[in-house]
Amino acid sequence: MTDPNSSAPAPAIVAPVEPPPVLVGLPSQAELTETLFGPVWRPPSKTWLRLLGLGMALSGLLVIAICVTIFVGVGTWGINIPVAWAFAITDFVWWIGIGHAGTLISAILLLFQQKWRTSINRMAEAMTLFAVMMAGLFPLLHLGRPWFFYWLLPYPATTGLWPQFKSPLTWDVFAVSTYFTISLVFWYVGLVPDLGALRDASTSRLKRFVYGLFSLGWRGSARHWHHYQTAYLLLAGLATPLVLSVHTIVSFDFAVSVMPGWHEDIFPPYFVGGAIFSGFAMVLVLVLPARRLYRLESVITVRHVEAMNKLILATSWMVFYGYATENFMAWYSGDRYAIYTYWFNQETGWPLAPLFWLLLLLNFVLPQLHWLERARRSTAVSVLVALGVLVGMWLERFVLILRAINRDFLPASWWSYGPTWVDWSLFAGTLGFFLTAFLLFLKFVPPIPVSEVRELRHHLAEERARAEGPRLKAEA
Repeated sequence: MTDPNSSAPAPAIVAPVEPPPVLVGLPSQAELTETLFGPVWRPPSKTWLRLLGLGMALSGLLVIAICVTIFVGVGTWGINIPVAWAFAITDFVWWIGIGHAGTLISAILLLFQQKWRTSINRMAEAMTLFAVMMAGLFPLLHLGRPWFFYWLLPYPATTGLWPQFKSPLTWDVFAVSTYFTISLVFWYVGLVPDLGALRDASTSRLKRFVYGLFSLGWRGSARHWHHYQTAYLLLAGLATPLVLSVHTIVSFDFAVSVMPGWHEDIFPPYFVGGAIFSGFAMVLVLVLPARRLYRLESVITVRHVEAMNKLILATSWMVFYGYATENFMAWYSGDRYAIYTYWFNQETGWPLAPLFWLLLLLNFVLPQLHWLERARRSTAVSVLVALGVLVGMWLERFVLILRAINRDFLPASWWSYGPTWVDWSLFAGTLGFFLTAFLLFLKFVPPIPVSEVRELRHHLAEERARAEGPRLKAEA
């Protein structure tokens, strides 16, 4: 026990460290309107125009590669026998994974009432739509005859043929189309109040007509707000299971096969964790430059950057756990084919071993920088880690696909794979189209939901008033 007569100083009471705010200060309604509608009202900057030119140039390359693929055939790709899956499916899984962060930020964080989602949810939702569009392109082209894509749909045909519902390709059609539809409706419903505000503030007759048409007669009445909030919550509830279900179904493309390296029951949660991992990395790569370009530091604060970096750190451990489980179960099973696939073909063989150890560095070692608070709050470190994660997750999907088929059960059929210019052009072209679509979104639609930030400001003002009330009474 402490001696009451001792002259030793009492231990100092350390005040808890306050987290960074989700909104810097309490700007007025007019200041919020000027800041958040600024990207739409102001003329495009030179940086925006340069990036748009780059995106359109790469989009032109995409059109050329698609035309070559359709008119000449998939033989222009580097695929062969037995490597019949390569870049196209890698790009598909990579893009569909990126689309998961938008639904997570918008739907799940909304249901959990996380305030930091408010300033980034619309850009994440737009990212989801454009990423799913890019993802859906590759399975269609991989069909070889994409003009017969409707064969995958259940339609009444005179021949009585129906899709093979035991095929993962059919599952993908339903999963991706459902995910895109729900994401589009969810994004559009969130836009309606801001479209109504843009209609009322626009001076051009054409803009008033266009924004008025898409705002669906929004007037901001209490009845409109009630229906809006009800629909928004219902859509969030519908979208939440999609985060788990869509990439789980994508993982079944591999897991239901009999190939060692694909036939794994760890794939569903492993794929979902990896999707969220790469999705949040893409959100950071998009949000932080937009934050700098449009001077949105007061709305997209350090709190948002730190929260996303924490999720990247957590999901990096989930992905690493998947790597470890795969290798352990291959060794523990005693299956010589699985042992060869993981311990020799993937980790010591050529050319997959260098790619595997590089992706491990990018997906696990590099994100460990976020244990440091200074790194979590640094814009430069955040973008560096996020870019590394995007590259690492693409390499992960590439290695995962190739390791099971370039060295299969029969050594006589072993063969290597090398991408062609068409493979690279398709991938670079989708990046360009994605960039173009995102830049146009930033120009014609408020990138941050104005109505939600205003509501957040109102709640923060109430919290500050409640916190300062007892102090003011005590001082009086």
